[in-house]
Amino acid sequence: MTRVATDIGGTPLQVALAWLLARSPNLLLIPGTSNPLHLSENLAAATLELSADVQAQLDTIAIA
Repeated sequence: MTRVATDIGGTPLQVALAWLLARSPNLLLIPGTSNPLHLSENLAAATLELSADVQAQLDTIAIA
């Protein structure tokens, strides 16, 4: 996850959120935080674009 995050310019948490969003258009994520920086990071996850190859790679991590 960290390598993917580095490759696409995000944090591991952003990649995880982006991956979940990419899995289903009907998914609603509600990550809670009281830290404004974390809120900004969480919102930025919606702007990350995961290629089909990256999604497939993340799918294998989730299964393991």
